[in-house]
Amino acid sequence: MSETTIPASTAPSPPRRREVAWEDPLPALAAAPGLTGLELIREVIAGRLPAPPIGALMNLGIVAADEGTVTFTCATDPSMLNPLGSLHGGVACTLLDSVIGCAVHTTLPAGVGYTSIDITVSYLRSPAIGSELTAIGRVTKPGRRVAFGEGEVRDADGRLIATATGSCLIIDGRA
Repeated sequence: MSETTIPASTAPSPPRRREVAWEDPLPALAAAPGLTGLELIREVIAGRLPAPPIGALMNLGIVAADEGTVTFTCATDPSMLNPLGSLHGGVACTLLDSVIGCAVHTTLPAGVGYTSIDITVSYLRSPAIGSELTAIGRVTKPGRRVAFGEGEVRDADGRLIATATGSCLIIDGRA
């Protein structure tokens, strides 16, 4: 059995580090029962409520919201590479799950929440690492028990990266 030698130019470099800092999500959770889904998301966009911690971890940001639709951005970086050197599919999937869920949330009254039931993602191309992605989620069918949505991710040049459809279970937390 022979050993494979990795040329010095491709040998592993010292580990890189990325620090993740986020705000305590409890204030947003405490405010949630008194706000409609759209109001809550707009408060996060305005910076009056903290964003969910997953945003800091994955470089996601909510930039726009109207009833039935939201827009997120995602700044990609080398920490998101898969073993083949392209963007890990989980990044696009997380982005799509987030925009579909938040689009559904914008249609819900105060005291009503949601959780994802399923998501089907189609990956169309891999973006350049270091590029900013934009994802848009839309509600395709609101519902009292289950709502349906779709999402798309585009790169900085407007090329379609991935699409998804998904559904969310509506959870009525009102007494």
